[in-house]
Amino acid sequence: MVFSSLIFLCIFFPVIFCLHSAVPSIKVRNMLLIIASLFFYAFGEPIYVALMVLSAFLNYLCALLMRKTHRKAVLTVAVAANIGILSVFKYSGFLVSTINSVQHLNINVPQITLPIGISFFTFQALSYVIDVYRGQVEAQRNFGKVLLYISFFPQLIAGPIVKYKDIALEIDSRSVNLKETALGLRRFICGLAKKILVANTMAVVADHVFRQEVGSLDAIGAWIGAVAYTMQIYYDFSGYSDMAIGLGRMFGFHFKENFEHPYGSLTIKEFWRRWHISLSSWFKEYVYIPLGGNRKGKLRTGINKVTVFFLTGLWHGANFTFVVWGLYHGAFSFLEEAVSVWKKLPHAILHVYTTLVVTVGFVIFRADTLGQSFLFIAKMFTGFQFSAASLSFACQQMTPFFLVLLAVAIVGCAPFRFITLKLRAVSQQEGELTTKENFVQIILYVAAFVLLLWCIIRLSGGSYNPFIYFRF
Repeated sequence: MVFSSLIFLCIFFPVIFCLHSAVPSIKVRNMLLIIASLFFYAFGEPIYVALMVLSAFLNYLCALLMRKTHRKAVLTVAVAANIGILSVFKYSGFLVSTINSVQHLNINVPQITLPIGISFFTFQALSYVIDVYRGQVEAQRNFGKVLLYISFFPQLIAGPIVKYKDIALEIDSRSVNLKETALGLRRFICGLAKKILVANTMAVVADHVFRQEVGSLDAIGAWIGAVAYTMQIYYDFSGYSDMAIGLGRMFGFHFKENFEHPYGSLTIKEFWRRWHISLSSWFKEYVYIPLGGNRKGKLRTGINKVTVFFLTGLWHGANFTFVVWGLYHGAFSFLEEAVSVWKKLPHAILHVYTTLVVTVGFVIFRADTLGQSFLFIAKMFTGFQFSAASLSFACQQMTPFFLVLLAVAIVGCAPFRFITLKLRAVSQQEGELTTKENFVQIILYVAAFVLLLWCIIRLSGGSYNPFIYFRF
């Protein structure tokens, strides 16, 4: 995995980018990106690249058929086929295991390898065919453009989930210039640093703690593991999103933001407006609103929200831990709306409450089983029987390097949105920059170059963990 990451950084991406920049024809550029994307996916999943192409062709064909025949029937077939493919590869083993457990049967559990990123490219395909049905986009006659949209390698295997209507114009016509390339590269390096330097460091500690027998932990050790994983998953996933957005920008595509400082939220409802924004907006647009949203009374609204949170949890994986995690967030979201006193509490208390709920929730998300998660959470709040062994284990995790990176991680995820917005405004500003703004930009580019060198050194030393969301 380390070797393949270095190949991507030093060979694959530079070659594809240079070829893309050198070719003036948009048709040739698109064909180049399709070939590169299929090669990229086949490098990790040589068997399932055909499944992804089949998925793209199925939705391309259904979108075309909507122009000539029964639109609703075609949409039903398309949705059923997409959900069916996703269910077979992602949930069949889980379903059979559950039936065996409940009915005390011994049905053979299918051992199907999960295709990388199947949840992401399936949801993109679904959004395309649904938008065609709604008349929000025209059915694309050129299969290559649909295949490029679904297979585009920067965001293929871990998002963000992109809607066809958001990049349709850029598939047909886009430009690449020095400024966009520089800004995209800097964003990519920022995401790479999040992953290699911060997320991987947090992962080492989180993995050590969660592999430990829960009974041998105390409250300190449990909190160290919970906080480490909370930081790991944010920097891991937001890092990949930054890399995808940066790479896309270098090729002339502009993806929407996927994270907006979610750990600065004051409520769980606000957290989901800032966390994995592309998934939240997908469920809102294609599930919540079609179910009736909040237009059919409080009871129906509550049912709709529970359904969305259940599906959100299930989308993340075939395990009851993910389902309970989704329902857990749904319960707190429902509680916040039912109890009006939340709006009157000081922001500091609300921030502590939200951070605590999110951190505990990620323990459920990370645990292998629900039993492990409940025991772990119990240790966090009741594990005050300290032993020499448990304290020694906790101290071993708190190395100087971990503590420094943890401090950086906490500051980095703080809600300093005004700084981020200011930097973006400067980056996107047209015309001449002031001397001060130019100086800031130079500092940022120098820092990015230093971070890139540091990441390459860390990768060369074998410091790599796969992205968490690759398995979704």
